[in-house]
Amino acid sequence: MKTIIQQLKAQSRKAEQQQRAEMQAELANPATSSARRDFLKKAAFGGLALGGFMNLSIEDTLAHTTSKVNRRSAPSDLKITDMRYCVTRVLGRTAIIRIDTNQGIYGLGEVRDGADERYALFLKSRIIGENPCNVEKIFKMLRQYGGPARQAGGVCAVEMALWDICGKAYGVPAWQLLGGMYRDKIRLYADTPEGGSPEEQKKRIAYRVNDQGYTWLKMDVSIGEVLDVPDAVVNADFWKNEQGRLAQWGNYGYMSYANRMHPFTQIQITDKGLEHLEQIVANIRSLTGYEVPISTDHYGHFDLNNGIRLGRALEKYRLAWLEDMVPWQYTEQWKTITAALETPTITGEDIYLLKDFKPLIHERAVDIIHPDLSSSGGLLETKRIGDYAEEFGIAMAMHQAGTPVSFMANVHCAAATENFLALEHHSVDLPWWEDLVVTTDGRKLIEKGYANVPLTAPGLGIELNDDVVKKYLIDKDKSYFEPTPQWDDKRSHDRTWS
Repeated sequence: MKTIIQQLKAQSRKAEQQQRAEMQAELANPATSSARRDFLKKAAFGGLALGGFMNLSIEDTLAHTTSKVNRRSAPSDLKITDMRYCVTRVLGRTAIIRIDTNQGIYGLGEVRDGADERYALFLKSRIIGENPCNVEKIFKMLRQYGGPARQAGGVCAVEMALWDICGKAYGVPAWQLLGGMYRDKIRLYADTPEGGSPEEQKKRIAYRVNDQGYTWLKMDVSIGEVLDVPDAVVNADFWKNEQGRLAQWGNYGYMSYANRMHPFTQIQITDKGLEHLEQIVANIRSLTGYEVPISTDHYGHFDLNNGIRLGRALEKYRLAWLEDMVPWQYTEQWKTITAALETPTITGEDIYLLKDFKPLIHERAVDIIHPDLSSSGGLLETKRIGDYAEEFGIAMAMHQAGTPVSFMANVHCAAATENFLALEHHSVDLPWWEDLVVTTDGRKLIEKGYANVPLTAPGLGIELNDDVVKKYLIDKDKSYFEPTPQWDDKRSHDRTWS
């Protein structure tokens, strides 16, 4: 009997190899129709090839071979078997996770930029053995382990990967599982870091609009740009780091400028400083005209009074929004700023879950909400946030600063959310960023300032380009989806109530 089984396995293996070769040849043939090409790609993703059972028991192999049942086409039988990771150089360090299943289908997720991959690995022991298609159930099991900003990175990464698996299992794009699409192209706003001079900033903006085709821009209007202007800023020297900068990010110590919330620095902007910042915006507006929305961000750490003064100085330029002028936690301060200004206000990239968006929404403390899907709770929770805000007449833009994995998770969510405005693309100037993945339906990831929504490709609609990702791993960790058995064991009781 065992000899017969081994012969069957050998025959199946040979047939599988032949079938794969024939499919690849047909895909490579220019004469193959687009419909046929689409079918072949779906077949490969759905597991319609004969493979997938080489490591099964003899009994399971016999049943699989003789009954012609495809185990990959049974979503109800899916089980999570593993979680692995790699860490890319995107935004300094951005981790990608892979969740594997018993049927060979896997899903990709991303831990938010700058966050620790262990936020996700810690959750492995909580999800092993679960059916990945029970996305909401698993999310509710895990959400207690998330928190504001990058503390949510693990929970959100897992949620992304589950939708990727679920879409592949059922053969549909993730947006379809969220209720369908409102749009098949996603408008992007291109992040444009501040230049070393007004001339350099203008060149960067011109490149965005004229060469790359972006129709919405975001730029920094930072007091860091006027530090060399005499009498432009009050009380800045006290907070400068060793390089003489007001660094808004970095591990400079708990009491550093980078870690002091805006109300607690007593930095002020003089009229002279406001004039210089206003001129920076005027230069860009004169270059773009008024058809291109311009959003602003990263002003520095100063209080709401100076924020209002800056906002009023910039009102004539009809900016799309003023972002994160004070920390998101200060709902009452946001109400004060929003009431004082005509320019729309926006915050939310560090808020975790709908419950912490609700105060801002209920009080109409901001004009636009701004979740980062890698922090807000993943695809479904972010859609809920957008839908909830819509009931109060509030629009949603989306913050995104990661790899193409989280980018595509955002694209699916944006496609399925009615009050969506624009999605951030933070790596416009990174030449290898798009090469980190390949689309599974052959579409371009981005065209002239818009992301293409996968119309038929299942899951997130991308796969990693292994050779490129390996080339851009961080120096401290060159591992690439190596086994992670040290995270297999659950060692605590997790219930949060008695």
